[in-house]
Amino acid sequence: MAFYKHYSFDLWLTLIKSNPTFKLERTKYFHAKFNGKQKSIDEIGVIFRQVDLMVNAINEKTGKNVDADEMYLMVISMINDFSFEFQELDLDKLYSDMEELLFEHMPLVYCENCLPVLSQIKEGNLSSTNILSNTGFIKGKTLRKVLNHLQIDQFIDFQLYSDEVRMSKPNPKFFELMLNTIDQKKHPELTLNNIIHVGDNPHADIRGANALGIKSMLINSNQQSILTLLS
Repeated sequence: MAFYKHYSFDLWLTLIKSNPTFKLERTKYFHAKFNGKQKSIDEIGVIFRQVDLMVNAINEKTGKNVDADEMYLMVISMINDFSFEFQELDLDKLYSDMEELLFEHMPLVYCENCLPVLSQIKEGNLSSTNILSNTGFIKGKTLRKVLNHLQIDQFIDFQLYSDEVRMSKPNPKFFELMLNTIDQKKHPELTLNNIIHVGDNPHADIRGANALGIKSMLINSNQQSILTLLS
């Protein structure tokens, strides 16, 4: 049973989560191929976490997007004590390897209730849905394949990713793009009260949506599950 005409969803830690083995295998890859300073696997794991947190904070502050390629360059530079010798690095091959590794250790549906809730929202085809997601080390083009594999995309009308549009939540222009992408033929009298954005990040998701007058719901980071959408 759907209560809103349109549901917007964050992705990471809202509908999906990382496979723990992926991050470990990614760290091993960089340890083997880019480790001129002989850092330990644990040290490289910390560097990945630092870059992830730093870029996420930058994207949320600026409302823009630092690309995955740039993030991998940051990691390689930090592993090698801030060396900038990137001339021989094949970024396309690097990302292709990371994508292949991700598919070998596929992200997981966040919880057992995610697919049933999405199915109920779409029941009767009365409500539309979208993904509105900031990206990091994994690009939107890859996440589309992930959502297809996890059978989430069958319940999603359109997907918007920060790396593809050069904007990150809570940038109001990113939320405006979401609003402008909703099928107006399906919802000719759609108002902001008919729309809800759901996510785990109080700043990017909740404050970002509320700043534009969009209703919001915080889940997963506050002991509230996606099931709340149906209550």
